[in-house]
Amino acid sequence: MSLGNDDYRYKELADFLKIRRQKISPSQVGLPTTERRRTPGLRREEVAQLSGIGLTWYTWLEQGRPIHVSTSIIESLSRVLLLDA
Repeated sequence: MSLGNDDYRYKELADFLKIRRQKISPSQVGLPTTERRRTPGLRREEVAQLSGIGLTWYTWLEQGRPIHVSTSIIESLSRVLLLDA
């Protein structure tokens, strides 16, 4: 099964968000560190809350759903995921 160009871009974004989220510890973004976490790195809920977006909407991004992302959302996610230009 071949993905169309847009489908590929959504999947690529989804994969990037998942990988990047897993590489950031809660302490790096000012959250308390607990002893036991089932998820490496940040949870989806934490990324959504720190970015100021809804959990469902962020989950759709990580699922590669075809939704449009505004510049302000990209900037907010970039800040939370510790990305630079």
